Amino acid sequence: MNKKIVLGFSGGLDTSFCVLWLRERGFEPICVCLDIGQSKDLNEVRRSADMLGIHNLRIIDGKANFAEIFLTSALKANALYQNVYPLATALSRPYIGKVLVDIAKEEGTNCIAHGCTGKGNDQVRIEMAVRALLPDVEIVDPIRDNSLSRDYEIKFLLDKGINLGYTEDKPYSIDQNIWGRSICAGILEDINLEPPEEVFEWTKSPEVCPNKPAVIEIEFESGLPVAIDKENLSFLDLVNRLNQLGGQHGIGRIDHIEDRLVGLKSREIYEAPAASILIRAHKALETLTLSRSSLDFKQGVDTEYARLIYLGDWFSPHHMDLLAYLRQNQRVVSGTIRLKLFKGNCTVIGRQSSNALYKRNLITYGKGSDFDQRNGTAFSKILGMESFIQSSAQLSNFEQKIERLIQSKNAE
Repeated sequence: MNKKIVLGFSGGLDTSFCVLWLRERGFEPICVCLDIGQSKDLNEVRRSADMLGIHNLRIIDGKANFAEIFLTSALKANALYQNVYPLATALSRPYIGKVLVDIAKEEGTNCIAHGCTGKGNDQVRIEMAVRALLPDVEIVDPIRDNSLSRDYEIKFLLDKGINLGYTEDKPYSIDQNIWGRSICAGILEDINLEPPEEVFEWTKSPEVCPNKPAVIEIEFESGLPVAIDKENLSFLDLVNRLNQLGGQHGIGRIDHIEDRLVGLKSREIYEAPAASILIRAHKALETLTLSRSSLDFKQGVDTEYARLIYLGDWFSPHHMDLLAYLRQNQRVVSGTIRLKLFKGNCTVIGRQSSNALYKRNLITYGKGSDFDQRNGTAFSKILGMESFIQSSAQLSNFEQKIERLIQSKNAE
């Protein structure tokens, strides 16, 4: 009897190859597809499954959980890896790992397989999640463990009579969920070439975007968006709407040279309209409602949170510590941000909040200011006291040393 093994299955080249490879080695693959926003591709997943003779394909709708648990936390932290990438793929991997473990426990097996390469990040992210939740797991990765190329996989499947439509001229590796779409490989590996329009599906080129901008208002409560133009929406519906609207105006195209976990630099193309809009709006609201000290400290937390997501360290006490801080920090981040979307640009044009720390009666340079400028004299003296004392005590000695150095150079 073949040994059961749970395989994360996308219907793409890598995982389709894994199905046949595992069967040939005495495994019974239980194929699991987690739907977190690739719904339009599910027919392709089913088509691939039919071609491969998969009779126990399990498709799980995880969009709502992904939005409410993973994406909300990332937004509170303005999570951008290297200040660019909204981490759509990275955020999905711990969720996929958890689902694979859940199915493995149901099926009574500790064997889990995936189709990641040894050059990428996902092997680490999925396996960190799986090992955290199922310590005695046996992990099989046919592609990484045998150092296989995509060309080899294509030929292997063609030799078996299975044509998924991949060619050596167009072998893009694509991953998407509701937070973003990533594209790499193929001609994109030539970093001196502009990405061809064919790689983009969610966003229009700025050249063909509408000539009239779209103006929208996003309302936030405790760091999370709750409405667009005064219409209350779930987080999932709000993200879907902004993906569509932002894509129409060319928002969220990213072309990035990214440092992978394994030490390699990779050229990655991303489309993330909703993520780009929401992070821009959220940051703008934070500058209005958080103190300078909070903003300065939170920048470090945001960077660390993005790093944690990228590394795949979701199921860790360290993550729980950071999440506790974010929940407390974001309690005052409520208000409305107005934005203009126009030909690839997302611009903040208005801000409102009952928690705003901006006080016009104090900052105004016009008449009626409540700020007593005479306080500035004493403030400047106290603020500069340390420098004044140090200069008085040490500057003359420093000047003498400089003069002696100049004289010695001249003498040479």
